[in-house]
Amino acid sequence: MSWMVWVVFFALYLSVLALDLVVLHREAREMSVRQALGWTVVWILVALSFSGLVYGVYEHHWFGWRVSPDAPSGSEAMIQYITGYLLEWSLSVDNIFVIAVIFTYMKIPAQYQYRVLFWGIAAAILLRGAMIAAGSALIHSFDWMFYVFGGILLFSAARMLKSDEEQFDPGKSVMVRVARRIYPVTDQLDGERFFTTVNGARAATPLFVTLLLVDFADVVFAVDSIPAIFAVTQESFIVFTSNAFAILGLRSLYFAIAGLMVMFKYIKFSLVFILAFVGVKMMLHHHVEIPHAISLGVIIGFLAIGILASLWVSRREASSDVDLRND
Repeated sequence: MSWMVWVVFFALYLSVLALDLVVLHREAREMSVRQALGWTVVWILVALSFSGLVYGVYEHHWFGWRVSPDAPSGSEAMIQYITGYLLEWSLSVDNIFVIAVIFTYMKIPAQYQYRVLFWGIAAAILLRGAMIAAGSALIHSFDWMFYVFGGILLFSAARMLKSDEEQFDPGKSVMVRVARRIYPVTDQLDGERFFTTVNGARAATPLFVTLLLVDFADVVFAVDSIPAIFAVTQESFIVFTSNAFAILGLRSLYFAIAGLMVMFKYIKFSLVFILAFVGVKMMLHHHVEIPHAISLGVIIGFLAIGILASLWVSRREASSDVDLRND
């Protein structure tokens, strides 16, 4: 009867997605920073509320959930879920900067960006599900995969430290070239439609090409984030649901961060330290056991330091600008 838990999860998740698209954001319009921050808080609360279901499933075996002898207790499962969610949520921040570059390059008006992100997330759930299944199979079959995944995370941290999203050129993406060869693509938008008719023939709009680029970017970043979550837990249900809810809040988070991008200039360094910490933890998996509560505290601590440092520096720069104008 374990499949009932998956049914309940997908029923809840799809209901939230339908409510979001059909009721709350049915009309294409630009989302303000204040609205984005409000919705970001809402999705965080929704994700954290789901931890109660995780607790009940592992502690009281709700919906006939069967656990293995080495499965975590309800409280441990809940901590793993929250840690995994915050980890995936924080790693999504770097993805947001690339998405902003994609929207700018493709010249997508702000009122249509939410629709692209919505359907991009729907596809990302399926793609990440496949990657999680593959990663889980590898870890359960080969113990040395912990060292491989840990090395990937350390390499990703070093790459993130040296990377510059402004150098990303969507026009050189394989996705764009393949899409133009397989299916006719028009250079003109047709409202919020992904496909249109040009001279009596069907063609994809730039909005659809943008959707492909967003999904491709998510897959690239999932190469970093999927191994990271396996350092927290190997429970497939916790891995998938924490990923799914982190992606769910990505749309609102994008509009919030995109509007406040200048203020959070040091978030990247927080992410570098988080990736490095998780990478080391994974490589030490067979030698040193780091409690999940400590991992949660480290992730929250690094994020808080990055946010506070960004706000402090932004405030000092603003004060300096005021002083210069007064002089």
